[in-house]
Amino acid sequence: MLSMAPILTGGVGEMVKALILGGTTEATALAKRLAGHPGIDARVSLAGRTKNPVLPPLPTRIGGFGGVEGLAGYLRAEGIGAVIDATHPFAAQISANAAAACALAGVPLRVLTRPAWVAGPGDRWVGVPDMAAAALALRDLGDTVFLTIGRQEVAAFEATPDKRYLIRAVDPPEPLPALPRMSLILDRGPFTVEGELALMRGQGVEAIVSKNSGGRATDAKLEAARALGLPVVMVERPAGNGVAELHGVDAAVGWLEGVG
Repeated sequence: MLSMAPILTGGVGEMVKALILGGTTEATALAKRLAGHPGIDARVSLAGRTKNPVLPPLPTRIGGFGGVEGLAGYLRAEGIGAVIDATHPFAAQISANAAAACALAGVPLRVLTRPAWVAGPGDRWVGVPDMAAAALALRDLGDTVFLTIGRQEVAAFEATPDKRYLIRAVDPPEPLPALPRMSLILDRGPFTVEGELALMRGQGVEAIVSKNSGGRATDAKLEAARALGLPVVMVERPAGNGVAELHGVDAAVGWLEGVG
């Protein structure tokens, strides 16, 4: 699906066509800043993994490109002059495809990302490299587990099926995991510390599983876990692709203006 908007025009060298690979709060904030920008003709691409995404105020394309070759072909066909990868820090395949496609098409690329969370005093974090390791780490961490990892990888916890799982996601997992004691909480952040404390106390949560996504939209659960003394199994981010990073919308806008 492509929602169309008038294409800005200008003289030679005045305009840069930019593609934002979106799906995060940072991508939405960048789109708002670029809407109506006199020197940047930006559009957003969403992967389509969320059924009812919050659409940005720019022309928006929903769905995949068909791998590296498909994305490279799109960049060439549309005359894209710069790409901002503002996807989720765990969208490793999308970011890898973006890096390869931009290299193939000769289009400059930057990653707009948020700093990772760092454990502080009072935190009880168990660092793990992936979801399979997270499932194994739960074996000695209590009965009721709060999964705050989205819907894509919950099947990994079928390896530890004897727990009671609370799964919070924007959309239900498809298919539902084979977990005998499972409850779904369909909700979208940002969340508050007070709300997270009430949820964890009310449900008797004894352990939490989280991706190290960073950012403020979902960090309230970590403050609540600290206050309650709960262990957090923290899945660390996948390795990057060597693409230079930008931190903050101002930096992203400045870079795009420099490309133009």
